[in-house]
Amino acid sequence: MLVLSRKKDEAILIGDDIEIIVTEIAEDKVKIGVRAPKNMKVLRKELLEQVKEENIHSAESKVDLEALAKVMKK
Repeated sequence: MLVLSRKKDEAILIGDDIEIIVTEIAEDKVKIGVRAPKNMKVLRKELLEQVKEENIHSAESKVDLEALAKVMKK
């Protein structure tokens, strides 16, 4: 892992078209801005992990499909 120090308003470039900018530094938080092509996904890692976890739980839940079909027919 590459670790870099940046000050407010300084940036890091990734490739030719991704820029990470430090926009604000507070006590225990750093706000960053991301400039990237619109076709590139930019996600917060914790949200992606939360969705993955929810999908795992949904797949594990046991659903009575016959009961569900009866409810849907009503």
